[in-house]
Amino acid sequence: MTRRTPRLSRLRRAVPEGRAGRSAETRGGRPRRRGAQPKVVALGGGMGLSASLAALRRITGDLTAVVTVADDGGSSGRLRDELGVLPPGDLRKALAALCGDDDWGQTWARVIQHRFQSKGDLHEHAVGNLLIVALWEQLGDHVQALDLVGRLLGAHGRVLPMSAVPLELQALVKGHDPERPDDIDTVRGQATVALTPGEVQSVHLVPNDPPAVPEAVAAVLDADWVVLGPGSWFSSVIPHLLVPELLDALVETKARRVLSLNLAPQPGETEGFSPQRHLEVLGRHAPKLALDVVLADEAAVPDRDLLTDAAKRFGAAVELAPVARPDGSPRHDPELLAAAYDRIFRMHGRIGPWR
Repeated sequence: MTRRTPRLSRLRRAVPEGRAGRSAETRGGRPRRRGAQPKVVALGGGMGLSASLAALRRITGDLTAVVTVADDGGSSGRLRDELGVLPPGDLRKALAALCGDDDWGQTWARVIQHRFQSKGDLHEHAVGNLLIVALWEQLGDHVQALDLVGRLLGAHGRVLPMSAVPLELQALVKGHDPERPDDIDTVRGQATVALTPGEVQSVHLVPNDPPAVPEAVAAVLDADWVVLGPGSWFSSVIPHLLVPELLDALVETKARRVLSLNLAPQPGETEGFSPQRHLEVLGRHAPKLALDVVLADEAAVPDRDLLTDAAKRFGAAVELAPVARPDGSPRHDPELLAAAYDRIFRMHGRIGPWR
């Protein structure tokens, strides 16, 4: 086992008794039995994380989402600029993905995702963003407020920000200016990085040593399984590895680690990337990170041998499964992805006490 760093020891002490495990609290008046199901932590942001959560909530009730907080576009960016708060958008999407399939869950999912259409200042603001920010101001506690929204929605899991301070994503991009295709520029802001026409070389956060939310670190250390991805590679997946305390936890945890690959390269950010190149850039940003399983859609992997070789550098096995929606769109199907995760949890490593 990796030796525990002083940083992680401090974070363990910072989490109040009973707070770190709130994802395993009662729901519907019935206490959950500890060890009855896998404790899963999913890291990411945006629609990629939402897809993963919609699948994972089907196979475990002990689920925690750790969400990036570097978004600076749209409603989130406006609230961030005006109020100096964390961008709430990706947190809202994660909460919506954790809503149940009953009338209550689906009604609240639609409500918090609803965007106002007007000619005034409310135009394109999402209801959930305003609700989350209002509770942050009322309670003065990011985690407590998100837990309260989760209880209101009947969310099948817990949502945590990866850091309690707003972060700026910066990238070194080759050819960001098409008229200077060989030049490397610093591109600032998640929204700009995600849409760059150039080739992203690397990303970093400002501040470059942001504090992790203690509850997020505790969840990773206490997990049975950690799932990273899918999602925008440079702007939603890799940023978690740039928070030192969170990376320390990912390296130290006894949990099994699954990397879920995207179904297709993202225009701009990862244009032309092969599945194995996604792994290569991940390794450059976190060379000490080990993985147990790399999950990919079988139709999205043109050369399994190359992907297998890339996965071996992380100590991981490759699992190919049909996880895309049958309509041919590059989106994950929740039921198929859930089946793939469930098979991985059962077949790889120790058989957990939930079986």
